[in-house]
Amino acid sequence: MQIEAVAQQFYQSTYIKGYSRKTISRSRHSIVLYCRVFKIAQVEDVSNQNLRNFFYYGMTERHWQASTFKCHHKCLTVFFKWCIKEGYLKENPIEGIEVPRLEKRLPRRLTKQEAGRLLEVVYNYPYKNSYLRFRNHALFSTFILAGLRKSELLNLKYTDIDIENMTILVRQGKGNKDRIIPISFTLADSLRKYLVERNRLNKTCPYFFCSLNRNMGIAETSIKRLVERMRKASGVFFTIHKLRHTFATLMLEGGCDIYSLSKMMGHSDISTTTIYLSASAEHLRSQMIKHPLNDLVQ
Repeated sequence: MQIEAVAQQFYQSTYIKGYSRKTISRSRHSIVLYCRVFKIAQVEDVSNQNLRNFFYYGMTERHWQASTFKCHHKCLTVFFKWCIKEGYLKENPIEGIEVPRLEKRLPRRLTKQEAGRLLEVVYNYPYKNSYLRFRNHALFSTFILAGLRKSELLNLKYTDIDIENMTILVRQGKGNKDRIIPISFTLADSLRKYLVERNRLNKTCPYFFCSLNRNMGIAETSIKRLVERMRKASGVFFTIHKLRHTFATLMLEGGCDIYSLSKMMGHSDISTTTIYLSASAEHLRSQMIKHPLNDLVQ
């Protein structure tokens, strides 16, 4: 049977199961790439050997990192398991292909001083409209002071922000999980000022962060352009995900416990959060002074 038709059934099945569009898109990319490189037209053409050749091609020709290798391996494994379940394959052709070890790198983040400078530049940037000043400052403050992912911020609704009770409701974050994030007085003040400007322009858009010229949510491309502009203006190199890492490490340095941080970050496994313990030298230093022999005098 044609593998393209089988793959289409797989995408529909995973969508019905509640997989996110990004997850399905990753699976499609892996399947299409594999089929295109080795001209796989029929399900029967799939073999352990051409799969090995595919991963060898990725590592040598495309210079995949271990994380990219693992992503393709996982996507194809799920697809082939589904094919076996549906009767298109008798055995999983990807079995026996080992995955390289992932490099253990500390998450890159901004220092407290860099984060403060970035927020200062965002606020004082020479905007043409005051609405942009308060919206952009609230937007970057939400990334740095609440640790939201980009997709979570884009999906924030007007009703998800409760300034009176100092909370943000993140609906269907990664893993289709809802979570509530408490917000600081600093972030609440920034959000409140933005809402004043939002109401002044009579924005009725259901999304919290709105476009200036249209009554609709801010677009992902607009955030990308904004990030590039603020990098240049501040002299601080950052990505949106780096701001999320910054939130996590600064929270630990401020004394937040790892369990509470895990909940705020939306991690399903607390081990994912523990990497920030190593990323924060200040947090580790604060623990080192607890050694009982620190006061020993020679």
